[in-house]
Amino acid sequence: MSSNPLAPSWLRVPADANALPENVWSMGASRDSSGELVIAGVRASDLAAEFGTPLYVVDEADARTRASRIRTSFDREFARVGSSAKVYYAGKAFLSTEVARWVTEEGLNIDVASGGELAVALAAGVDAARLGLHGNNKSLAEIDRAVEVGVGAIVIDSVVEIERVAQAAARRGVVQRVRLRINSGVHASTHEYLATAREDQKFGIPLADAPAVVAQIRTHPELEFLGLHSHIGSQIFESDGFAEAAHRLFDLHARLLEGGPVPELNLGGGFGIAYTSVDEPLDVEEIAKRFADIVAEGAASFGVPVPIVAIEPGRSVIGPSTTTLYRVGTIKDVEVTVPGQPEQAEQSSAVRKYVSVDGGMSDNIRPSLYGADYSARIASRFSSAEPALVRVAGKHCESGDIVVHAEYLPADVAPDDLLAVPATGAYGWAMASNYNYLARPPVVAVRDGRARVIVRGETESDLLSRDAGIAAAPAPNLERE
Repeated sequence: MSSNPLAPSWLRVPADANALPENVWSMGASRDSSGELVIAGVRASDLAAEFGTPLYVVDEADARTRASRIRTSFDREFARVGSSAKVYYAGKAFLSTEVARWVTEEGLNIDVASGGELAVALAAGVDAARLGLHGNNKSLAEIDRAVEVGVGAIVIDSVVEIERVAQAAARRGVVQRVRLRINSGVHASTHEYLATAREDQKFGIPLADAPAVVAQIRTHPELEFLGLHSHIGSQIFESDGFAEAAHRLFDLHARLLEGGPVPELNLGGGFGIAYTSVDEPLDVEEIAKRFADIVAEGAASFGVPVPIVAIEPGRSVIGPSTTTLYRVGTIKDVEVTVPGQPEQAEQSSAVRKYVSVDGGMSDNIRPSLYGADYSARIASRFSSAEPALVRVAGKHCESGDIVVHAEYLPADVAPDDLLAVPATGAYGWAMASNYNYLARPPVVAVRDGRARVIVRGETESDLLSRDAGIAAAPAPNLERE
């Protein structure tokens, strides 16, 4: 079958529109003998019947395995170059008390970026010493609580935070460990990176200003300077950007050693995952090997000891573990003029099939916000129909409310089918909203044939309970005159 001319150039017509590409789906996803999607031993129809749709379904064993592989790979590779690594799970991708327990049980620390995320990690029973606190505008209350509970490291993001953290530590009579976030001038995304003298962004300290800022940190006996922190972007498939950032940071790292110890170097996160069948992210073992080589070579070139390296993966741990289930509502074939055609009396056209589901931008804002691409499959059955180009749309009152911009599904996709969108674990629930007063869906963990709720879904009563005008409003007069 030839491709639809409305399809993006990267999208291939699948030989089998029922197949689940291994690079996209969680390790526990498969189809049973009837053709239904099964995740970690639980059928999609059973999940939908018990918990409703939309529904986030987390393959617990998949998430744990990915966390463990990252920990093991970085331990092995940095031992090879005579150092060690600290792996922080970036909680902003998705955080609940259960997930916090999973990742810490697999040997990871946790990076939090707000007082709320800190509260979740503490509620999960995570040792505060295994937490790092980020944020470009931490409140005084957030800083004070982090110091009070003994957070392992606070990332200083601006000069004003030096005094704020030092004062909080002095009040508590403790020494607070800190890192300094640096704008390396390197920004990476997918296969490309850009290196400039300065980054125009809200995070961090310009590279040229860092020596003076570190000197100011070192004047405070209440602060212990751990090292530099860098984050160059997200959804990165190559290591070139990390290598350039590390080279720039090592130049600064070596100069800072003249004034005192700099035991660590934090290179951030941003490791990419596969959202579509054509995405080819690096295996975590290869990422760890390249990072260790980059750091070892950087240290050797500047004649300094190999530092302890910290990284902060989030998406690469939780993203592929999660599938969102939807129920199809309406189907609409839309005839569209093929773009890029020369001027002629009769321009050619093609059909794009709009498949609308019962969720949308309120449970996954990334396609609308970033133009992010996702995959989709019919989850409730097998189909022998030919593939047809579809656009999966949400139910919100926005033309940009798209769940999957372009995908090939069996042409007989129909109302009441269950539709599954994989790789939604990162920034799906975390960025969810109540737009159009939709209740945020529950999050269910599946493992060994069993399912359990780890984040309760909202109800309309939950939404109305926050409306202060309801209790004060007079009862409606339902009597007829």
